[in-house]
This record gives sequence, structure tokens and C-alpha cells, in this order.
Amino acid sequence: MWHLNNSKLPKLLGLIVGIVLLNVIILSPGLIGLRIGGDSVLQTALGVTLLVISFLVLLNGSYSLLFKPPAPTPVKDIIIHEDYIEALYHYRGITPLKSDIVLSLDQLERIEKKKGTLMEVLGQRFDSTELSYKKFNSVINEVEKLFYLNVRGLLNKLSVFDASEFSGLANQQASGRFSNRLIQEKKLLYDEYIASIRGYIGANEEILLKLDKLLLEITQLGSTDYKDVEEMPCMKEIDALINQTKFYKQ
Repeated sequence: MWHLNNSKLPKLLGLIVGIVLLNVIILSPGLIGLRIGGDSVLQTALGVTLLVISFLVLLNGSYSLLFKPPAPTPVKDIIIHEDYIEALYHYRGITPLKSDIVLSLDQLERIEKKKGTLMEVLGQRFDSTELSYKKFNSVINEVEKLFYLNVRGLLNKLSVFDASEFSGLANQQASGRFSNRLIQEKKLLYDEYIASIRGYIGANEEILLKLDKLLLEITQLGSTDYKDVEEMPCMKEIDALINQTKFYKQ
């Protein structure tokens, strides 16, 4: 969705003010004194040209600021939660992946809410100096890192995915312009891209599910006799997931 954000508004105002000041300086009699409608045809022509150019610059600048989508932020420069949202929004127009991008944005919203709820429950159940609190807090932070690592992988795939390269595959095959072997290879590559992108989203949905299960287990601690929180079933599942990811990253 288009919106005039805080970074665009000052730029737009600066552009308008700059063009107005330039015209005032050049067309004011007491300054440069370029006149429109005076005795000099050349001055009139230059004045009209200035106004036309100013209008075109304002039009082009306004379009770039208001309607032209910004270039995606390089994945290496994405740091905070809002950066991930902004980066995903850039790709929401990819036709075959619209619903997937919407789901990933929804996951980003849910991870924030779930972490907030978990930390609130932990604060109610334990003192922040207790070992159990620290263990829970550590695993929640680790699984959150894993979640955002998956989003980064998703964004890396999206940055090199060009839907136009794969559009009209059926028409290309029917036209006979390319061999069946080439068309099949393009289809396989397309399917690999889609599967990889959806794989990251599926992995994050699993993480969200495990956080829900962890929240339930924490709320039941009062009626369950766990000698060590690390022995809780969901804590084991999350720990295995984190260790598995570390293994694949090596």
C-alpha cells in the first residue's frame, strides 16, 4: 500500500520549496529580472522555458517520491523488525507469490506478539534472576533469531526471482519456439524457486507453532513436576530445531 512516509514528506517539500525559490530569484525584477511578457522576446521565451522545465521537474520528482516503488533494501542492511516488513512489501506485487508474501508479513506480526506474550508470562512466573527464567529467555531469543534467519533466506530468494522469466511457459511450449527439454528445465527451475520460498515460510510457521506449544507448557508449569525446564517436551523440540539449523550452517 502506498503511503507518504516520514522520509518522503521532507523530500517532497524540499523539492517544491527549491523550485519556487529558483523561479522567484530568476523572475523577480529586483534580482535577476528575467521577465515574461516584456519587450524582449528572448526574455519571454527564457521565462516560459524556465516555468515549463520547473513544472516537468516538479512532476517527475513528485512521481518518483509518491508513486515509484523504492529499490529494495539489500538484505545485508536489514536489521530491525520494521526493515523486514518494508523489504517484504517490496515483493508483494509478484503475482504467483502474493498470498505467500501476505502470509510472511502476517508471520512477522505474530512473532512479535508471541514473544511479547511469552516474556510477559515469564515475568509473572519467574524472577528475572532465576535460572529457569534465563533458560526460557535464551531459547526464545535463539528461536527468534532462527525465525529472522529464515526471513532473510526468503528475501534472498525473492531478490533473484524474476516471475517474468517464467511467464507464458505454456504458450512457449505450444508455439514450438523452444524445445520440450528447455521448457521442462524452466518449469523445474520455477518449481524449485517456489518450493524454496514456501519452504522458508513453512519453517517459520513451524516455529510459531512451537512457540504456542511452549507458551502452553509454561502456563501449565504449576501443575507439572519438571525438575529441569530443559526436559520439557517443547523445549526439547525447539532445542533440536536450533541445533539442526546450526548443523546445516556449518
